[in-house]
Amino acid sequence: MAVVSTTATPDEVAPSITPLKRPRSVSVLGATGSIGCSTADLLARNPDNFVVDALTGYRNVTLLAKQAIDLKAKFAVIADESLYAELKDLLAGTGVEAAAGELAVIEAAARPADILVAAIVGTAGLKPTLEGARRGALVALANKETLVSAGAIMTAEVHRGGATLIPVDSEHSAIFQVFDFERKEGVEKITLTASGGPFREKTMSQMKLMTPEQAVAHPNWDMGAKISVDSASMMNKGLEMIEAFHLFPVDADAIDVLVHPQSVIHSMVSYIDGSVLAQLGAPDMRTPIAYALAWPNRMDAPSPKLSLAEIGTLTFEEPDLVRFPSLRLARESMQAGGGAPTVMNAANEVAVAAFLNHEIGFLDIAGVVEDVLERLPAPELQSLDDVFALDSEARRIAGECASKMP
Repeated sequence: MAVVSTTATPDEVAPSITPLKRPRSVSVLGATGSIGCSTADLLARNPDNFVVDALTGYRNVTLLAKQAIDLKAKFAVIADESLYAELKDLLAGTGVEAAAGELAVIEAAARPADILVAAIVGTAGLKPTLEGARRGALVALANKETLVSAGAIMTAEVHRGGATLIPVDSEHSAIFQVFDFERKEGVEKITLTASGGPFREKTMSQMKLMTPEQAVAHPNWDMGAKISVDSASMMNKGLEMIEAFHLFPVDADAIDVLVHPQSVIHSMVSYIDGSVLAQLGAPDMRTPIAYALAWPNRMDAPSPKLSLAEIGTLTFEEPDLVRFPSLRLARESMQAGGGAPTVMNAANEVAVAAFLNHEIGFLDIAGVVEDVLERLPAPELQSLDDVFALDSEARRIAGECASKMP
C-alpha cells in the first residue's frame, strides 16, 4: 500500500486497491472530538462491517467510557492521567481495558487494527499517528498538524511502513476522489474550497471586536473550537494547503484556494485539457469519514442527500488576503519550506488558545504568528526530535508575543 505524496515515485503514487479483510478492525484517536464522534456514529451504524479495537480521548472521560461500552471496544485511553481512576470505575465489569497518559495513546495506535482514524487535534496527534504509519495501518488522517509540522517525516514513515494514507478532511477527500494518480502529468492544479467562515463579510474593524463565541459559530460545519477559530481566520485553509502539498504530487504554486460559501463543492482538480473535476456533497463530515473507512469501496452514510435544485445557486469569490492574512502566512510558510510550517502551526495553536481564553483579540492571532515567523529561523527538519524542539521554541516565543499584545 502507498501514501499519495509529493515524495513518492510514479509507481508509488497510485494508491493500492487491495481491500482490507472484513469485518475491519478500527481504532479511533480523538474519539470524543467532533470527527471522533462522527466516526463513532458510523461505526455504531455498521456493526457487521467494523469491530472497534481502541478509542482515545483527551478529558471527556464520561463520553469516552460510553463510546467504549456502546461500541464494544477492547481498549480505552484517556490522555489526561488524572482521570484514569474515573475511567477505570466507569468501565468496571464491562471487559474494556482502561489506560491513561501519552504513552497509552501511542500504545492504542500501535495495536493491530486495520484502520487507524487519526483525529487528535494539534501536534498532540503527531506521535500516535506516526506509530500507526510505522506498523502499516490504513491511516484515515483528520489531523492536519501531522503533515503541516512533519510532512516529509510522516510521508517517509508511511512509505517505510507500507501504510496507506487516506485523507478525511472534506477538501482532501474530494481531491483524492477525483485526482488521476496514474496520469498525474495531466493535472494542472488543485483548488481547495473554503466556506469563508463566520466572518467572511465582516470588515477589519468589525473583526477586531469579534469574540470567541462568535468565532466558533461556523455557518456550515459542526467543528471543535480550535478548528472553528482557524476557519474564521482562514488559517484552516492555509493548513490544508500545506497538507495538500504533502498528500498530492503537485507543486506548491499549483494549489489554489477559492471561497465557496455554500460548502457544496468540496474541492476541484483542473486538468491541462481544460476539464475540471469536482466532488460535491452536503456539508457533513460523515461522508469523507465513510469514504475512508470503506475505501476502496463505498458504504452507506446517513449524510443528507444533495439537491442542487433546492440549493439553486452556487457562488465563488477570491479570498481576501488583507482581511485574512493567515492564508498569506500559510502560503509563505509552504513556499519557504523547512521548519517554517512547523513554526507557523505552533504559533497559531498558542495564539488561538490565547484568543479562546480572551487574552488577545481575533486579529491578534495572525499578528502573533507573523511575529514568531519573523523572529525564529526555520531550518530543515531531520527527525521527530527536531520537529518537537522547533515546535517548543515557537510556542515559547508565541507566548511572549501574545502577552505583549495590547
